Amino acid sequence: MFSLAVVEHSTSPRNTEPLPDADVVGQAGVPGEGPYMLMSLKWDGERIVATSFDTYGCPVVRACGSFVSEWAKGKTLEQASVLTASDLMLVMGNLPLGKEHCAKLSVEALLDAVRQQKGKGR
Repeated sequence: MFSLAVVEHSTSPRNTEPLPDADVVGQAGVPGEGPYMLMSLKWDGERIVATSFDTYGCPVVRACGSFVSEWAKGKTLEQASVLTASDLMLVMGNLPLGKEHCAKLSVEALLDAVRQQKGKGR
């Protein structure tokens, strides 16, 4: 049984439109080789102002990508760096057994994008 958060974010995912002017695109997994997550971020100064995600997978991975993309808006590099897969699993209402990788993909994609942005000297 899915939590309300998983149902809400999987049936009405946020930030699924492409973000063509993204400053960075984080990736976890490999498109075409199983589950993956792409997380696009747009920065204005020190804060994330726009996000988008793309994934191939089950409703749980869509829900996790949607939640992370919403959560990241307005965060600084340091704030966005603190999210863990365990945190996301708790917020999403303890994901079903065997779906832990969904949280991990979403968080890893976000953290990859944050690392890229840090590498730009911000």
